[in-house]
Amino acid sequence: MNTDLSTYVGGVALKSPILTAAGTAGHGDELAGYGDLSELGAIVTKSLAAFAWKGNPAPRVAQSGEHMLNAVGLAGPGVEAWRRDNLPALRSRGATVVGSIWGRTVGEFAEAAEAMRGAQIVALEVNASCPNLEGRSTIFAHSASATSEIVRASKVAQLPLWVKLSPNTPDLVAIAAAAIDAGADALVLVNTVLGLSIDIEHRRASLGNGGGGVSGPGILPVALRAVYECRAAFATVPIVGVGGVSSGEDAIAMLMAGANAVEVGTATFANPRAPWLVQRGVAAWMQRHRVATVSELIGVAHG
Repeated sequence: MNTDLSTYVGGVALKSPILTAAGTAGHGDELAGYGDLSELGAIVTKSLAAFAWKGNPAPRVAQSGEHMLNAVGLAGPGVEAWRRDNLPALRSRGATVVGSIWGRTVGEFAEAAEAMRGAQIVALEVNASCPNLEGRSTIFAHSASATSEIVRASKVAQLPLWVKLSPNTPDLVAIAAAAIDAGADALVLVNTVLGLSIDIEHRRASLGNGGGGVSGPGILPVALRAVYECRAAFATVPIVGVGGVSSGEDAIAMLMAGANAVEVGTATFANPRAPWLVQRGVAAWMQRHRVATVSELIGVAHG
């Protein structure tokens, strides 16, 4: 039977439910040597500020079993340079592009969003899991009011806003509600889990920044729960699931939990072809189970 992989995230039509995750596919067409970028639902760029940023001190990445710990620190060239140097290559390859922005203050989010206005992208992912310098360096996504402020500030981009939230809070559903009330068009669930690894030979933290974000297969249950709980709370709000997805079956589980689309991240570091392999796995599962459309799967785990 034929399977239709197309899906919608709000008003954004995607040819596939499989996207790359911010921070794992570079700023441009780095993955083009491993697959056709136009076949994926979208390429989500590495998060960008309005200004160039060097990121955190090395080492920035460490392995912890099958997981990755990173404290890259959102290094990037800034939105203006990205639009000039990286976006054209993505567009020339037929990629559907979602831009991602970050900031340390509400004003910096506004500046990044303003810089994205008019870019040939289908949506803007607002990375709310950043330290808020105006709030004693607490994370924006750990506060309903701070999340609301950066969502409202980012509306200047005049693009659909997908707000990426953190799992490191017991108030995720309330913070998601605040993002929606402030004008978020979709939720992206979730970012990395806070963690630390120790270099026991050198008797210090493995990363130059101390702690970092844990990603990889083990956080899939965390992400699934976040998607499931937010889908239960918000029946019609678009959700993009991300965290620990490394197979077609993982992506199917995300869809069943309530995601409209799924991002593949850390698996790409182990195998740069991972997004395409996950996409094929989704199509194969649908064919085996005689499921014709992605929409038949979204949220079915809720009964």
